[in-house]
Amino acid sequence: MEALNSEPNLAVEIAGIKFKNPVMNASGTFGLEKEYSIFVNLSQLGGVVLKSLTLRPCPGNPPPRIFETASGLLNSIGLQNPGVENFTKFCLPGLKELSTNIIASIAGGTVEEYAAVAGKLGESEIITALELNISCPNVRHGGMQFGVSPSASAEVVKSVKAATGKPVIVKLSPNVTSIVEIAYSVADAGADALSMINTLTGVAIDIYRRRPVLGNIKGGLSGPAVKPVAVRAVWEVYREVDLPIIGMGGITCARDALEFIMAGARAVAVGTVNFINPEATIDILEGITLFLKENGVKDINDLVGVAHDTMQGF
Repeated sequence: MEALNSEPNLAVEIAGIKFKNPVMNASGTFGLEKEYSIFVNLSQLGGVVLKSLTLRPCPGNPPPRIFETASGLLNSIGLQNPGVENFTKFCLPGLKELSTNIIASIAGGTVEEYAAVAGKLGESEIITALELNISCPNVRHGGMQFGVSPSASAEVVKSVKAATGKPVIVKLSPNVTSIVEIAYSVADAGADALSMINTLTGVAIDIYRRRPVLGNIKGGLSGPAVKPVAVRAVWEVYREVDLPIIGMGGITCARDALEFIMAGARAVAVGTVNFINPEATIDILEGITLFLKENGVKDINDLVGVAHDTMQGF
């Protein structure tokens, strides 16, 4: 009864940032955040992650842009966003009222664009940290060209670090030969943390029209189908690279989130399930809290990477 009645510590620290709990949304799933405030008290979350912003307004890819799969979602939005200038002028001031960490996601077609967006957002006291989207698989230029190359990934990180004093979180792609190699490269370049994974590249065919379903042909696969791949990636990088990890990919419930934490993630980001259950982040946070109480765990940090401890000698 004592374990059930005592409140466990849910606070975690990533890149010098204190999070009240380890649950946040994945970039792109809450839009620019205010859209989801009618469903979720965003201040209850450890952090919120904005939709990726580019230097100039981006209309995104031609439709169709979303296709449901057997166990997930194939999307090809193409980084549609108002551009960093419009965002800072019209959207950012409204986020000041949120009592949580606000992480801005940035993307670009060139290294210079990443640095320019980072410099602009770095001027704001409202933004806590920057997540570098170097791994988006559904845009024709930029994104993946950086995320699949260790040297290009490092170049982006160095340019952004030179442009801002904000902590830099690098979002890694699973569409590589060795995600550990990419993680090493961005760590050496000065990254403060990692988020992983971004979506896997996929294609769906309309057999009656005899052509790809998505207007951009390829899209990013997310949802429950990718979770084992994502947990494996977190597991491997945690063992090799000394950077805090935000784990994501197919999380739908507290049990999924705890898998990532036990594999080595200090926090988790919840994505596709938000489209099915807008309150999923809160449900997952409550589920994690209940698990800790029921199992007598006083501090969530005691579970980070704990699954590796049982593998000693193997």
